[in-house]
Amino acid sequence: MQENKNPFSAIAGKMIVTKEGKRLGFVKDVTFETKSGELINIVVKDSTNYIKNLNLEKTSSKEFLIPYSAIIAIGDFVIVSEEDLI
Repeated sequence: MQENKNPFSAIAGKMIVTKEGKRLGFVKDVTFETKSGELINIVVKDSTNYIKNLNLEKTSSKEFLIPYSAIIAIGDFVIVSEEDLI
């Protein structure tokens, strides 16, 4: 079974929503482990007020980070599990 591989350009700029439909912002960038290539976080741009209520890590420039492990699906939107963010 081949693993789905999404090039960064396929997710850059996509809206990030929870599975309940709450908007969190848009994909700005991703962080990854340089040795393994494993994705660690998605960097959020244009964050909504809703994301401010979640206890997420931030970059040094105060951008929110969503752990890659919280992603459920990537399609027209990046869908994340809110339970996995807390």
